[in-house]
Amino acid sequence: MEAETLALAQEMDFSLWALFARATIVVKLVMIFLIVASFWAWSIIIQKLITYRRARAEAARFDDRFWSGDPLDELFDEIGPDPNGQSERVFAAGMMEWRRSHRNDGGLIAGATARIDRNMDVAIAKEADSLQSGLSVLATVGSTAPFIGLFGTVWGIMHAFIGIAEQQNTNIAVVAPGIAEALLATGLGLLAAIPAVIFYNKLSGDSDRIVAGYEAFADEFSTILSRQLDS
Repeated sequence: MEAETLALAQEMDFSLWALFARATIVVKLVMIFLIVASFWAWSIIIQKLITYRRARAEAARFDDRFWSGDPLDELFDEIGPDPNGQSERVFAAGMMEWRRSHRNDGGLIAGATARIDRNMDVAIAKEADSLQSGLSVLATVGSTAPFIGLFGTVWGIMHAFIGIAEQQNTNIAVVAPGIAEALLATGLGLLAAIPAVIFYNKLSGDSDRIVAGYEAFADEFSTILSRQLDS
């Protein structure tokens, strides 16, 4: 009997595709959902890594131009009121309000500094929303994928025990396939969750540092404009 059981177990296909094909419809749906969630998470991760790299490079280039000593009006005329770069958009928001705050006689409307600060704060908030879009998906995948995989495992094990009861056979050849199929769901859940959690933490930190750079630039720019107002 043991030799027959061993031979039967050796003949069974335990490849990932075979485990998926033998799983129940509920476990299959769980596995498909986890695979889709994993691909979705990785697409966001790759997109954000590229976006943040470009944002840092753009901020570095703009800082060099901003501190080059050229007149700010010339820099604004060069980049225009609707530039492509994130740092440039923060700068443009401040400069547009600066120009709108001038009266026809050349004087400044009262409260110009506060309005310039608010304009740049709004621009920074928009850039922060753009940078952080999609991170909530990583957080959701990272927190829910293990439990979804666990649900598939529990369902698969329950189905395996039902099969054992119906066949009244506890041979390893009967038990192993059902347990292996069930555990595959947990494995896929962890495969989706672990990268999502790791890169969510990394990308959140990167986003915060980039936004902090915009805020520091806005403070420096506001200080420059304040000096011109005082003079």
